[in-house]
Amino acid sequence: MSEFNVKFRGVRGSYPIANKDFLQYGGNTSCVEVNVNGHLIILDAGTGLIEVGNRLMKDYISSGLNASERTPIRATVLISHIHQDHLQGFTFFRPLHISSSHINVFGNVNYNESLSDELAELLFGKSFPLDLGDIAGNLNIRDISETEGIILRHGEDPIIKRIENENDAKVENEDVLITCYRSYAHPQEGVLVYKISYKDKSLVYATDKESYAGGDKKLVNFARGCNLLIHDAQYTTEDYMDSFSPKQGYGHSTFDMAVEAKNQSGAEKLVFFHYDPGYDDDRLNRIKEQFNQTKDNTILAYEGLEIDLL
Repeated sequence: MSEFNVKFRGVRGSYPIANKDFLQYGGNTSCVEVNVNGHLIILDAGTGLIEVGNRLMKDYISSGLNASERTPIRATVLISHIHQDHLQGFTFFRPLHISSSHINVFGNVNYNESLSDELAELLFGKSFPLDLGDIAGNLNIRDISETEGIILRHGEDPIIKRIENENDAKVENEDVLITCYRSYAHPQEGVLVYKISYKDKSLVYATDKESYAGGDKKLVNFARGCNLLIHDAQYTTEDYMDSFSPKQGYGHSTFDMAVEAKNQSGAEKLVFFHYDPGYDDDRLNRIKEQFNQTKDNTILAYEGLEIDLL
């Protein structure tokens, strides 16, 4: 049965927050779970990833009486960039520590380093009781570039395909295609913006990117006509332009910038994402009320929000 379901597991930026004033939208950092035609795709590995892993473990245990009978966990994890708030849940993703799990991780650091080496240094060894090589699961970490696409096909490992034009992006009807491009509008090494396409539907995940005057033309072209645009909205315009503590150059957008990207790209629906950790439920509810009045088909992400694209 075809599906294209999106579930938000962590919607906060910079660092997680645990406070009674942050319960409505949640305090976990970036993680979006996408279930599409039988494939599990996870966008970023913030602290929201931990609950994804807990749910997968429950399903795994209930699938059989012992390890030999249980259905292995398979997932594709897409890392936008390696800042802490997008990696904090990775080592605590319980399926990594099950020998039957198959976890494919894609991302890109820069031209001189590999994602695998960077994750090994940042997340394991001195900062975790295990080294990367001690992980029990079948973990495949691969660098991906904007000239490559990832094809997910039942019964096969992810297929890497060269993407140089629109014809290269055509896939079989039941295949899922993942493409990306690098935005340099985020310090230090930029960020990957991802698109997940299935049949005639598409999702674009554009977190941790700052817009430009008049809009980001590269993003607009990449997201043109998509069904769901998940866009960074860390700040209000007032905070972004604050004369005492301006946020220009921090690598994040405002809610208004996200709306501009939606309108210019013709995206069907916009989800605001990656809120400043100082924005509590009351602040976000006031923002929600403001944008509800514009009727731009916009939604403020919250933990547990689900959107079906089929």
